[in-house]
This record gives sequence, structure tokens and C-alpha cells, in this order.
Amino acid sequence: MKKYFLLYGKGLAMGAADVVPGVSGGTVAFITGIYDELLRSIASIPAAALMLLRGRIVDAWRAANATFLLVLLLGILTSVLSLARLITYLLAEQPIPVWSFFFGLILVSSHLVGREIQRWNWSRCLSFILGAGFAYWITVASPVQLGSDPLSLFLAGAIAICAMILPGISGSFILVLLGLYAVVLGAVKSLDVLLLAVFASGCLVGLICFASLLRWLLVRWRDLSLAFLTGLMLGSLNKIWPWKETLTWRTDRHGEQLPMLQANLLPGRFAEVSGQDPQLLLAIALALGGIVLVLGLQWLAARHQSDTDGVQ
Repeated sequence: MKKYFLLYGKGLAMGAADVVPGVSGGTVAFITGIYDELLRSIASIPAAALMLLRGRIVDAWRAANATFLLVLLLGILTSVLSLARLITYLLAEQPIPVWSFFFGLILVSSHLVGREIQRWNWSRCLSFILGAGFAYWITVASPVQLGSDPLSLFLAGAIAICAMILPGISGSFILVLLGLYAVVLGAVKSLDVLLLAVFASGCLVGLICFASLLRWLLVRWRDLSLAFLTGLMLGSLNKIWPWKETLTWRTDRHGEQLPMLQANLLPGRFAEVSGQDPQLLLAIALALGGIVLVLGLQWLAARHQSDTDGVQ
């Protein structure tokens, strides 16, 4: 039971990260030591489904590692449903402390991912640069506005879920770029079952397809893939820099003004431009808190793995 409570807690952390535009649940999965098992389990779902159709229920359950997936999913859903309102409130009322915390979290996580690379050479460096450049481009891309029809929601789910399992690329931010973040978050708050079912169907299809591809890449070209993922994480820091100036605004379907293009500022310049307190000491403290949290999670994951190996 201790193992499942720990796994449920990792799901809670993944769900909390996925709610924030700019932070990926895949990052949490990586630093807590379950990333490879998560990809392997998801990639096994089609084969398990065939076993289930043939009546081999127990074999299907084991093949998909279903207990692992269900406990993790329960944690993610608990976190998303319970934290959606809180995260929305904090991002609106206390953006600098929230973004500072996640900045520290992503910064140290990129170090932990990069540390997994066995050997650096020119191809790994090139992969790292491509990952960083791609993530940076994503963070400065201008949002579009997809409709909220079923096909758009299905496609948005398939695209966003790919980002959610990539360390450094946020599925929530992809929804912002597609103009559907408010729609999906609103459906979560109001428990719009029909809309969420369509979105979840897209997520399921995208998740199975992309997890299989990503697992294959990590098995065949692990160092090259890890270098790209490290670049993704560092490149995404542009999005979650705490001090920003909004250059252009967009109007959502409810008539509310939302930031579209933003520029990063140093804390002193932010105070001059906005006339607001940059909360520098609090920001530094929370960034350090994010770093300590990640290192603590990584230590717990390593200790749990050593305990498991010792039992075996």
C-alpha cells in the first residue's frame, strides 16, 4: 500500500503541474523516476486491448500495467479537479510567486534530466540546441483561436496530451496557443461531461500513439533523446519567467482581455514599467523552494528504487 500511496502522490504532483500553462506533468514523472514505466505502460495498451477482446482479462491487466496507470490517473484527476480553481486564482492574484516556484522547479529538473546523458558529443549538443530552440519558439508563438466544436476539441486533446508527457512542454500552454485553455478549464470547473469526454477521447488516441514513439526513441537513441528533452526544458523557461510586460492583448469568447504577446523583464525594470512590487525576495525563496522540492522528490524516488532492488 505504501508504494501505491507514493504513486498516487506522484499523480497529484503531475496533475498540479499540468494545470499550469508552462509546466509539464512529464517533468514531474521524470524527476520522480516513473517516466520510463509510464511510457512503457501506455504503449502496451493496444496489445492489452487485443487480449481483453479475446477474454484474457488477467493477462490484459498485467500487460498494460493497469494498476500502475489507474493509481497514477486517479492522482492526476484528483489534482486537476481539486486544484483547477486554486491554480486559476493564484495565477491571477499572485503570478510572480507562482511562476518563480515553477521556474526553480524546471531549472533543477533540466539539470537532473541532462545528468542522465552518458556521453556528450556534437550530435547530443545539436539535439539539445534543437530542443531548446523548439521550446523557445513555442513560448513566443502567437495564439490562434480554434472553435469549440467536437472535432477541434478532439484534435486539441490529441496534440495537448503529447506535450503533457514531454518534459518541458506544457499541455496547458498548448491549449492556450490553440485558444482552448479557458474552454477546457471551464469544462473542468463546471463538470461538462460531454465536452470533457470528447477532449479525453482525443487525449487517449494521442497519448497511445505518441507514447509508443517516444518510448522507441528513448530505447534506441536514449542519449540523443534526453539531450533534446533537456533542451526542451531549458527553452521553456522563457515562458515561466516571473516578470513580464504584456505587449498585446486578445479577447476571449467571454469578452475578457487576456495577454497574448509578452516580454520578459528584469525585476527592477518590471517595477519601473508596471509600478508594482517585483517581490524579489519572495520570488527567490519560492524558486529555491521549487529546487528543494525537486531534489527531495528525486531523493525519495532513488531511495524507493533502492529499497525495491534490496527486496528483490
